[in-house]
Amino acid sequence: MSMILECKDLYKKFGKKKALENINLNISRGRIVGLLGPNGSGKTTLIKICNELLNPTSGEIHIGGHKPGIETKKIVSYLPETTYLNDWMKVSEIISFFKDFYSDFNTEKAYDMMKRLKIDPNDKLKTMSKGTKEKVQLILVMSREAQLYLLDEPIGGVDPAARDYILNTIISNYSEDATVILSTHLISDIEQILDDIIFIKEGQIVLTKTVDEIRDEEGKSVDAVFREVFKC
Repeated sequence: MSMILECKDLYKKFGKKKALENINLNISRGRIVGLLGPNGSGKTTLIKICNELLNPTSGEIHIGGHKPGIETKKIVSYLPETTYLNDWMKVSEIISFFKDFYSDFNTEKAYDMMKRLKIDPNDKLKTMSKGTKEKVQLILVMSREAQLYLLDEPIGGVDPAARDYILNTIISNYSEDATVILSTHLISDIEQILDDIIFIKEGQIVLTKTVDEIRDEEGKSVDAVFREVFKC
């Protein structure tokens, strides 16, 4: 099975502080992967390196066989943990912007998801709640026909009633040979959609397994194993 993301001996320091240490990962295509750990464990740092927003201190990273750069931006769709869209823009204007910027953006899919969520494309972002803005941003990210989706805390800021819809949006809007990496500390909410898990603690990978392996070998849920590993 071909790999979409490969990390070899990846390190990242901020001054003397180690944010990531000895990260070795091989993530296959066609998987939904949970990048799981408490706040400050290194999840966002790793995702930002994948998006070339940060450079590693040492080590190698390849996405679809390429180092992070122009070629990987064509195949990676990224949802940051904070909203970056301009409040003064209408949703329809943002959709047009994404269509012009990304050749793989599916406008029809975006408008369909907006309709199902009862989001008016003529509304400006500044008139929306924080949760609705986050839904708009997720829809934009999932409307690309990408090979790798990197979602940083996609359900952290929305109410529990909206989480099921957001998770359904994620699993319903990517192709079977694409991979989704979903970073969160809300394990119980996303466990049912995951194929694989990566536990990261203090910048180090402490466990990588399929969800089936955890259930078969441990006889426990991912959430229960997470609580044991991180003592929460």
